[in-house]
Amino acid sequence: MFIRNFFTVAVLTIALAFLTGCGKSDKPESNKSNPEMEKQFTEFVKNFETKYIPLYKESNVAYWNAAISGKEEDFNKVAEIQNKITAIFSNKEDFSVLKKIYDSKSINDELKKRELELMYLKYKGNQADPKKLEAINNMQNAIEQKYGNFRADVNGKKLTDNEIEEKLLNSTDNKELEAVWKAHKKIGTIVADDLKKLVKMRNDIAKDMGYSNYHEMSLKLSEQDPNEILKLFDELDALTRDAFKGEKDVMDAYFADRYKIKKEELMPWHYQNRFFQEAPKIYKVDLDKYYKDKDAIVKMTDDFYKGIGIPVDDLIKNSDLFEKPGKNQHAFCTDLNNEGDVRVLCNIVPNEKWMGTMLHEFGHASYDKYIDNKNLPFILRDAAHTFTTEAIAMMFERGATNAAWLRDMKVIDDNEAKKIAEDAFKSLRLSQLVFSRWSQVMYRFEKSMYENPDQDLNKLWWDLVEKYQMIKRPEGRNEPDWASKIHIATVPCYYHNYHMGSLLSSQLYFYICNNVLKTKEYKDQFFVGKPEVGKFLIEKVYAPGAKYYWNDMIEKATGEKLTAKYYAEQFVK
Repeated sequence: MFIRNFFTVAVLTIALAFLTGCGKSDKPESNKSNPEMEKQFTEFVKNFETKYIPLYKESNVAYWNAAISGKEEDFNKVAEIQNKITAIFSNKEDFSVLKKIYDSKSINDELKKRELELMYLKYKGNQADPKKLEAINNMQNAIEQKYGNFRADVNGKKLTDNEIEEKLLNSTDNKELEAVWKAHKKIGTIVADDLKKLVKMRNDIAKDMGYSNYHEMSLKLSEQDPNEILKLFDELDALTRDAFKGEKDVMDAYFADRYKIKKEELMPWHYQNRFFQEAPKIYKVDLDKYYKDKDAIVKMTDDFYKGIGIPVDDLIKNSDLFEKPGKNQHAFCTDLNNEGDVRVLCNIVPNEKWMGTMLHEFGHASYDKYIDNKNLPFILRDAAHTFTTEAIAMMFERGATNAAWLRDMKVIDDNEAKKIAEDAFKSLRLSQLVFSRWSQVMYRFEKSMYENPDQDLNKLWWDLVEKYQMIKRPEGRNEPDWASKIHIATVPCYYHNYHMGSLLSSQLYFYICNNVLKTKEYKDQFFVGKPEVGKFLIEKVYAPGAKYYWNDMIEKATGEKLTAKYYAEQFVK
């Protein structure tokens, strides 16, 4: 997961119409150059950076410290700094000046024009009542603190998220599985009321700015057409439904036998993780046995990235990778200063999941590290879009379940690789299909929740889970299980970007195989010891940062606009 503070991330220019050939954003074309406007913009940027950059750095450091400590005073500091940053972007006089420059269409330099566009969108997104924005900051931080400090109570024993996942994965005791799953969902009851208030607060500022709700505002301010996003998810639903249903039948037969129950008796706690967002372990291959050493996971991450010409050893030294009391139990990457101080937070335990997570997070980290920070304006020192950095992270994450990667990293020999290759690929395919259906639930739940936060959200959640994940709600259950997912509070209206990242991961993977490595061995190739892969990514994807509109960057890198055909080729057919 890639994290930047909610009000500090630059809003990226997005247009989603890739199903019919993505078009560019509706940014104004430049007319004749106006030296006076160019001078005003240069001065505006100088004044902006003087105020913003120190707070940006201070905010990210504060968030990093709070995520590790879990202390109230650290989260309070985050909120305090975020409110100062919000005050910068919500300044109406500054926005008036910026809008005048933007509307003049007189900035002709392509880099400055791009900088102007992103700054304009960022300011525009913060022209709500500053007191309301401050209240949202404070509420969000308070909720996040509750998530960070929560530990599930199972028969008087406090369990971390990792321990919950371990029990859901390995236990065959139906009563224990139910108790563990329900204990984790208790965080939902703790945060649900505050989260509903936060949703309404976000909707309130959206309506003040002329939008129907916060979900619509989030998409449109990022130049995403809500109708096109819905069209995309309908298309992906149709694309994956039958393939997933086939895999679901295999899973259900496996679990009915494992738990000694009938298929129709299977419940959410039988699918081996809290949300059924990750693939259950139903194939014979046991990938966890290859990752029994936490320190080895760190070393393999270091060795892999070094081998493809993207060393991250300096980033690993500054990261925080193992469990601590009070520490955020999830994983994220953050760039503290846009000058190279990139860090990863993880909670490594020795298994395949955390090997994949390390490859994922340091995919984000490698992207940040190699953005051309020396030549790009500060506001452009970012990924082309949030989903493009997700694409890199997801592409590398897939290595943890790839027999060729394990062989080439000398974790297993060639004979072992041949034995596990087919089941390892089936596991990867299953993980893609399972996640695709989970992302449907998240996208559609948030869309509907912001459209009507007063509806029965508990019922909405389970209606969607049953339809898209095809698992039954527990009989008579009426709890805010939706609120146990931290992303709804802290990274709202974002999940569709994960799925777009999956599409781009496959597109990049096929391009690298075909044009960089010049091989058609798609299943038996995973880049180990191939520095030409890193060279391609640095030059074509990382270094440009946000210099180009995201689909222009993709086309420059791969020769095509974003397309779903490679994802379908890799995981659906």
